[in-house]
Amino acid sequence: MRDLLDYRSEFPILEHTTYLASHTLGPMPRQVPERLAEFARMWAERGIRSWAEGWWAMPMTVGDQIGRIVGAPAGSTVMHQNVAIAEAIALSCFRPVDPARNRVVYERGNFPSVRYLYQAQPDLEVLVCEDDAEIVERIDERTLLVPISHVLYKDSEIQDVLPIVKRAHEVGAHVILDCYQSAGIVPVDVTALGVDFAVGGSVKWLCGGPGNGWLYVRPDLAERLEPTYTGWQAHDRPFAFAETMEYANGAARFLTGTPNPTAHFAGTAGYDLIEEIGVERIRENSLRQTRLLTEFAEKAGFGIHSTPDPVRRGGAVIVSVPEAAAVYAELESRSILADFRPGAGIRLGPHFFTTDDELQFVIAQTAEIVESGAWQRHAGAVALH
Repeated sequence: MRDLLDYRSEFPILEHTTYLASHTLGPMPRQVPERLAEFARMWAERGIRSWAEGWWAMPMTVGDQIGRIVGAPAGSTVMHQNVAIAEAIALSCFRPVDPARNRVVYERGNFPSVRYLYQAQPDLEVLVCEDDAEIVERIDERTLLVPISHVLYKDSEIQDVLPIVKRAHEVGAHVILDCYQSAGIVPVDVTALGVDFAVGGSVKWLCGGPGNGWLYVRPDLAERLEPTYTGWQAHDRPFAFAETMEYANGAARFLTGTPNPTAHFAGTAGYDLIEEIGVERIRENSLRQTRLLTEFAEKAGFGIHSTPDPVRRGGAVIVSVPEAAAVYAELESRSILADFRPGAGIRLGPHFFTTDDELQFVIAQTAEIVESGAWQRHAGAVALH
């Protein structure tokens, strides 16, 4: 078994940065250029034949690889561009919406892209809760969907999913679990959790880059639901070019239009590493390092915006610092890559390749930036992260 730090050589950016940003953009694996070169070779040499030789099936074959990471059976997970599209497809299964069951219940800590989707639907009534316990209380017979985050993005807290699923199913509602901040760093078993849908992406802990969202549909639901947000790849015989829709079997009916093989080729380099190491092993190391980060930060006099409870702690530690945007900008100028969120602080996301010395270094640098006033050169900074 390879030592975790041996995997540092798999990520070129680690040669010249301190990288603690896997919660926002996982570093590019070294194999990505080779995977993209294979895509380019196929396009150049095989042309139209590339579709039949692998491209067309990639949303399903790559989806199965994601499925292995999140506990989904084969054939139940398909690839999309992002979570907003994946959730919109799930929502479309329930149109036209029954006015007697038109409520969507979720937590204020949901990622904005998810919140915006449901807020924009004029036929839905959205109830916003303060925590996972309130979600359970607010679910009733008028509830249609419960889109929740497995790990909240702002404070990296793991939500108590099982009581939510239990209550939703008692009243006939459906749960959509957003695993973006858990897949690849916190063990997820969508089958054991019993969720109806799960969504996520590869930009973060999976180190799979952008353009690789994914959608899991519980197998029994996949055989009877009919999404109205659809496209020709969801057809049972897409190359018959039939005039009317005939849904494919299983999760394939939750596809849309022509797939994006470029992104899928790139993404598999990261997924291969996650599968090789195993999420349980990654989680064990993550818990140790997030505890260390918390200890270093508290010793430096910083507050912690994330839970101290290891059972509820995700992969990131949020450190409260004054003028977080400006402090982040100064850290970036020193080749220390993390990020910040308004109302939270500096988010630090160690992954399996992070050294303990890097954790101590980033906290020491943050303290020096605050104490010296070096952050002032970035006053008013607004960063895109």
